[in-house]
Amino acid sequence: MLAALSSALFAASTLALAVTASQSEPVSQRPILIAHRGASGLRPEHTLAAYELAIEQGADFIEPDLVPTKDDVLVARHENEIGGTTDVAAHPEFASRKTTKTIDGQQVTGWFTEDFTLAELKTLRARERLPQLRPGNAAYDGRFEIPTLAEIIALAKRRSAETGRTIGIYPETKHPTYFASIGHPTDAALVTQLRAAGWDRADAPVFIQSFEVKNLQRLHGMTKIRLIQLLDGTGAPADGAQPSYAAMTTPAGLAAVARYAYGIGPNKAMLWSGDTPSPLVAQAHAAGLKVHPWTYRAEEMFLPARFKGQAGHAGVRAEIASALEQGIDGFFTDFPADGALMRDRE
Repeated sequence: MLAALSSALFAASTLALAVTASQSEPVSQRPILIAHRGASGLRPEHTLAAYELAIEQGADFIEPDLVPTKDDVLVARHENEIGGTTDVAAHPEFASRKTTKTIDGQQVTGWFTEDFTLAELKTLRARERLPQLRPGNAAYDGRFEIPTLAEIIALAKRRSAETGRTIGIYPETKHPTYFASIGHPTDAALVTQLRAAGWDRADAPVFIQSFEVKNLQRLHGMTKIRLIQLLDGTGAPADGAQPSYAAMTTPAGLAAVARYAYGIGPNKAMLWSGDTPSPLVAQAHAAGLKVHPWTYRAEEMFLPARFKGQAGHAGVRAEIASALEQGIDGFFTDFPADGALMRDRE
């Protein structure tokens, strides 16, 4: 009997140790699902409603593009020009704010967040950016405010507590060199706000991303939060730090990125050479970098030819599956439900 009791106690202690280990170690190394501007295929982008739906559909991270207001509050908009994503044109009190500016070498005409206080922006309402492509989203025009970074952090924390999942945020610093040049630098403000939220560790549920290089290098010295260097198939960083994105994807270029960044966020097309996988994922991994490509969308116009013509959302699901087979570590999508379905496949 004593032998049986001893055996039972040993089994119980072994089980306890196993449970403890499972709680302290990741359940899996599955790729992370990043909701691009929220569930932006189903709700107007960069609204709390889009972020809420993305979380409901299984997103691990919600992505706000960040731009500053006149009073230096960080808010979520795809661009600082808001004529296409809000109803500002319908507000006669702001008609005189319409102007033309040069941003990253491009002339842009419209209304800009840096010319509005937060209180003024809060009188506006979000509109669908692509109404002809996403008429269902346009039905929500006029319902939602422009959210602040603080509101997005609060949402992620609240939904983490409610769901028992860790919901992270994946902010992009938009046009950091431009904003610094006009007296509205954003890097320090972002780090300060994340630190106030308790997020200043490498294991915090946060990634900071940028298409520029110099601000990521500065951020590398300011915070322990993981940094992602965004890359495109053409062009170069707006800060002039590198001659081209192509130069940054050579083995030497990737090794240089790895000195300040945790990973890269390439345009999804960069994973392919025609219909054949490119060496980018393998080369990035060899440099010690994670790979989070962008952006997987269900509409036919966004699908490569080999995935077009499939019923429903089968095309984008197949496209995501093909990227997962290359060993990517995460991915951006406008349709988190489709992404979750592919992420969770056995």
